[in-house]
Amino acid sequence: MTLDIDFVRGQFPAFQEASLQGQAFFENAGGSYTCQQVIDRLTRYYTQRKVQPYAPYEASRLAGAEMDEARQRLAAMMGVETDELSFGPSTTQNTYVLAQAFRQFLQPGEAIIVTNQDHEANTGPWRRLADEGIEVREWEIDPQTGHLDPAKLETLLDEKVRLVCFPHCSNVVGEINPVTEITALSHAAGAFVCVDGVSYAPHGLPNVGDLGPDIYLFSAYKTYGPHQGMMVMRRELGALLPNQGHFFNADNLYKRFTPAGPDHAQIAASAGMVDYFDALCDHHGGPGEGATARGEFVHDLMRAHEVTLLQPLLDALKDRNDLRLLGPSEAERRAPTVALALNRPAGPVAERLAEMGIMAGGGDFYAVRALTAMGIDPEEGVLRLSFTHYTSQEEVNKLIKALDQVL
Repeated sequence: MTLDIDFVRGQFPAFQEASLQGQAFFENAGGSYTCQQVIDRLTRYYTQRKVQPYAPYEASRLAGAEMDEARQRLAAMMGVETDELSFGPSTTQNTYVLAQAFRQFLQPGEAIIVTNQDHEANTGPWRRLADEGIEVREWEIDPQTGHLDPAKLETLLDEKVRLVCFPHCSNVVGEINPVTEITALSHAAGAFVCVDGVSYAPHGLPNVGDLGPDIYLFSAYKTYGPHQGMMVMRRELGALLPNQGHFFNADNLYKRFTPAGPDHAQIAASAGMVDYFDALCDHHGGPGEGATARGEFVHDLMRAHEVTLLQPLLDALKDRNDLRLLGPSEAERRAPTVALALNRPAGPVAERLAEMGIMAGGGDFYAVRALTAMGIDPEEGVLRLSFTHYTSQEEVNKLIKALDQVL
C-alpha cells in the first residue's frame, strides 16, 4: 500500500498556512506539525469543556470522559492496559520523576546501565543516582558508527544491575535499536528496562506490549499532538516503585508518577492523535477492527513512505568527503533523522538553508555525550535534517538541491 501523501497533508493545517508556503520542514525531530484532529479537540475543550473534570455537571462530565478516551485509545493502540499509560508535562520531566522513584527503590551498591547514545533526558537523570551510591555503568557506542552493540551490553549485565536505559533510536545517530532483543537480555539478567521512544514514535506508534520494555517514553508534541510527555509504565514495575503522587492516589497506577496536576485540555486533545491514525488506516484500507492491528498498519504505512524518501537523501550524502553522515546509510535501519558533521559550525549552514526555504537546525540537540563520543565538537554541532511521513518527494528533492549549494 502506497501512502496517499495528498490525503496526509490535507490533515495538517500547516500545509495550507500562507506564512509557511514555499518552505520545507526538516526539523521534525524537534517537534512535528499538529494534525487537524488534535487542534479541533483542543479548541472544543477550551470552548466547551474548560472546567474541572469529573464532576456531575455535563461540561465537567464530558471533560473527564475526553481525558479518559485519550488514555484508553492510545493505550489500546500501543498494546498496553489503559492505566499503564500516563501523561506529564514533558518526557524530560517524566524521566526525572521516574529517577526519583528509583532513587528510593534502589539500594547502594546496586547498578543501572545507561548509554552515551541518548538525548540527555534519558541519561542525565539516571546518572545522578550515583550521588546515592548507585553504580552507573555506561554502555558505550562505537565511536565511528554510533552503533550500540548488544554484545557489549551482555558484558555489563550481572546480578547487581536493576535497570537498563537506552533509546529506541538516537536523535542524532538515527539507528533503530533492537528493543525486543535488548529487553530480553536485560530481563534475563533480572533488570528492568526503560526505553526513550521520543525519536521513534513519530515514525509509527510502537506496539509496546510486543516490544516488551517495562517503561516506554515519548512526546506527543513530536507525534502530531499537543505538548505532553507520554509514559507507559507496566503494572508489575509500577506497583514496586514508590508512589510519587498524592498519597491518596497511591493505588491509581496512572497517577502514581504524575505528581503535578495534569493539563486536562492537552490530555483530552491527545485523542486526536488516534483520530488521525484511524483516518489514515481507514483511507488506506487497513483492518476495520482491533486497535493494535490498526496501529501496526499505520506504523508500517508511515515507515514504508519514509524509507522510500530517505534512501535517496542518504545516497546523496554517504560518499561525500566534505561531511560525515552519522549512523547507517541504509534507510531500513534508521529513522529519517539525519545528522551531518561538517567540520565547521553547523548553525550558519542551517541559516543559509533557511534562506532557501529549508527549515532545519544546527547544534548539539541535547546529545552532547553522543557527539563527544564520536569525536564531534558539540560547540560546532551537527546539521540535522529530520522528516516524517507527511514529507513529500518534492521537498526531499528540494533539500538535496539546497544541500549541494551550501555544503
